[in-house]
Amino acid sequence: MRICLVSETWTPDINGVAHTLAQLSGQLRERGFSLQLVRPRPANGEHRAEGMDSELQVRGASVPGYREVRLGFPSGGRIRRLWQAERPDVVYVATEGPLGWSALTAAEKLGIPVVSGWHTNFDHYCRDYGVDWLRPLVTQRLRRFHNRCGATLVPTHAQARDLGQRGFERVKVMARGIDGERFSPAHRDPALREQWGADEHRPVALYVGRLAPEKNLDLLRDTFAAMLDAHPGLTLVVVGDGPGRANLERALPQAHFAGFVSPDDLIRYYASADLFVFPSISETWGNVLLEAMASGLATVAFRHAAGAELIEDDVNGVHLAVGDEAGFRDAAVALCQQPARYGRLGRAARQRALGYRWPAITDDFLAALTHAREMSDETSRPCRV
Repeated sequence: MRICLVSETWTPDINGVAHTLAQLSGQLRERGFSLQLVRPRPANGEHRAEGMDSELQVRGASVPGYREVRLGFPSGGRIRRLWQAERPDVVYVATEGPLGWSALTAAEKLGIPVVSGWHTNFDHYCRDYGVDWLRPLVTQRLRRFHNRCGATLVPTHAQARDLGQRGFERVKVMARGIDGERFSPAHRDPALREQWGADEHRPVALYVGRLAPEKNLDLLRDTFAAMLDAHPGLTLVVVGDGPGRANLERALPQAHFAGFVSPDDLIRYYASADLFVFPSISETWGNVLLEAMASGLATVAFRHAAGAELIEDDVNGVHLAVGDEAGFRDAAVALCQQPARYGRLGRAARQRALGYRWPAITDDFLAALTHAREMSDETSRPCRV
């Protein structure tokens, strides 16, 4: 089966979509599948993606305020010519930008089945960026896009139920996976903790993620400040960057702000912390939560996305009802003062995370693509009288 992946983002971009596609494409190459890629031309110059049998790069532009995020321009003609010369058996469209719409239309004209991914809650972002009045229009447009596809893959059962209630059709669940050898407590680094001013008796609370409005940074700020008031010996570490970083640095001068770090450094940061605080409710999944759990960290999160799917309260982490910000703060404050408890939760968290392996996730991905292809073959088969 020849698979074409269409995405506005690709590694080395740092986001959940690029990470998921990198893992899936790696698994598919290991299994001998032929892969094709359509994406915007990278901002830092043209370079080819690793392991693709063919690749089409189209013109694109950076999103205002998000220089590293690019949208591909409509490119239906170029995509059709590529697929007429090198026809894929099935197309996976990961993003619903102009490039994704072009690819969907081109595939329909050529009779190629399409599966789409729901990687980003764009309708949720309307509220975070002060344009909540746009949400009904955004939801309507997303529903039109996804209902033209053979299936839409979402990461959680709760998301599947929610979209189904809002009129989205053929929604299937494909979770996200983890490499339990890379993300592991075995990478704990005493020298790194010493750089942070922490020893084995001083806990480290960690946040990893983009520093932007949709990540609920006000609650992160208030929670970290409350934890520090209750436990002055606590060390705070923030990994990530974005438009909210400057305000957060002013509010938390005691915290260590690392910015974006390399993949190898990231596994050391996770393993060298003790608690993971994750207040975001904009994720469709939240790869960082699974990474933290696999690294043996006790996590505090809302019952949302991966937090609802993975965390059993006070068994392998702590989760709160969405909107209970006071409860979230209080739970994090209590946990940072209970070393035996956060150690127990962290050990259980790793065992839970190890149940999510990329080979099994790839099996689900392939099952959805195969089903879409078979259904397309059925509908295109001529009737016999």
